[in-house]
Amino acid sequence: MTGDGTKVVHAGRDVATGDPIAPQPVLASAFHLGGADFYGRAGNPAWRELEAAIGSLDGGECVLFASGMAAIATTLRVLTAPGDTVVVPSDGYYLARRHAGEVPGLAVRSRPTAGPWTAADVEGARLVLLETPSNPGLDVCDIAAITALAHAAGALVAVDNTTATPLGQQPLALGADLVVASDTKALAGHSDVVLGHVSTASAELAARLRDERTVGGAVPGPFEAWLAHRGLGTLDLRLARQAANAATVHEALRDHPAVTGLRWPGASSDPAHEIASRQMRRFNGVITFELVSEEAVASMVARSRLIAPATSFGGLHTTADRRAQWGDPVPDGLVRLSCGVEDPADLVADLLTALT
Repeated sequence: MTGDGTKVVHAGRDVATGDPIAPQPVLASAFHLGGADFYGRAGNPAWRELEAAIGSLDGGECVLFASGMAAIATTLRVLTAPGDTVVVPSDGYYLARRHAGEVPGLAVRSRPTAGPWTAADVEGARLVLLETPSNPGLDVCDIAAITALAHAAGALVAVDNTTATPLGQQPLALGADLVVASDTKALAGHSDVVLGHVSTASAELAARLRDERTVGGAVPGPFEAWLAHRGLGTLDLRLARQAANAATVHEALRDHPAVTGLRWPGASSDPAHEIASRQMRRFNGVITFELVSEEAVASMVARSRLIAPATSFGGLHTTADRRAQWGDPVPDGLVRLSCGVEDPADLVADLLTALT
């Protein structure tokens, strides 16, 4: 049994004598016919190498997409039809909810991530989409328990694992049918690529997703796949520092007079910690908290030397995002803080100064 650091460095790689040690991009769109590849929209060696790596971490067969939303949209197209019902998290990523609501003929049922969940919540559903920890509220749900309810009702379960990453949580091992993720975030980890994937233990589902990717054209670029594969090798190291920074920041803000609603599932005091500690292997660097107003958030960001305003997370740099500006049903002063890999003492000192 190898450790996480070894897994992410060697995932999906079987290097033969004379091969490059690290994966390399293959930028061709056309190939000499007769081999595994014939056209860039149907397949590419750089995709397959990264798919093998992510699939080995997720515990299933991986299909890459051009973005996390392309992965979710393709999953909905493949698994649902007009007249079907899909259950989505009311507190999950806002574009996933919006897209599901705009699919013609698809009935959408919203449920809060933290539940409580009952058989009635999944009754008659074709697909149950979970996001745990949720974005941006960081609530957590019991994947195994909800999957049991969904399967008993004849529904499939897809889990958005973006926040947790494959190192933090393995939904397929907990019974879910599919894992979806935006690899733009922590998996690639350097804020320089847009990418997504779906993993499943079902070869039949993977084949349908891959065929729909080819027909629909939601294909990743080979250079983007290579960048993500290069970033994947340091995921263990980055998560460790980001989680340590989140723990330090959480401790510093816990009793701060300007801060309310502080959330990080890794903290023993967090309401999600009990479930999270049972089903998550490790935690990450994303925390949320509330300031009194939109102006207070703007002031904090303006005073900070280290925290950049940005709407992604999981990168090397610490970023702050006021989520209400994107349409999330949250207070105006709610901040999603993605802790980067800066020195913990520097990050805390900068944040406390910015909050003064």
